[in-house]
Amino acid sequence: MGRSSRLSAGLCGTAGEYFVAAELSRRGYVASITLRNTRGIDILASDVDAKRSVGIQVKTSQGSRAEWLLNSKAEDDTAENLFYVFVSLNGDKSPEYYVVPRRVVSKSVRESHAAWLRTPGRGGRRHRDNPNRKFADPAGEYRDRWELLGLDSNGAA
Repeated sequence: MGRSSRLSAGLCGTAGEYFVAAELSRRGYVASITLRNTRGIDILASDVDAKRSVGIQVKTSQGSRAEWLLNSKAEDDTAENLFYVFVSLNGDKSPEYYVVPRRVVSKSVRESHAAWLRTPGRGGRRHRDNPNRKFADPAGEYRDRWELLGLDSNGAA
């Protein structure tokens, strides 16, 4: 793939899932990519003894900016032990990973979308509600925060 080439959305997402599964394996965890019809969970991960496990939803971008597009379903905060791993593919560089608890993502997208709706758009017109949401981590607070998964023997979560 050349430097200026971009992956299709499907390949980009698949690449992100495999990168996350590989990174989890490299760190000593068991990672299984789920079937495409598994709703909301792309990877099931556990410690090697299967005493702790989490579901992971992977969102992948091709740019180097730490922001990702989601839909309004991301506002739901109903699942426990569910995390997002946001991946920036960064072209020819190594991917960057942002490990974020679902409750954090839910709150962030809910609040940022509400703020966007309150902010006037072009010509002072109100924004129209839509299902698009955005999650961003410009300060890198969640970059490489694999310990948040709570899969280590100390159980940190």
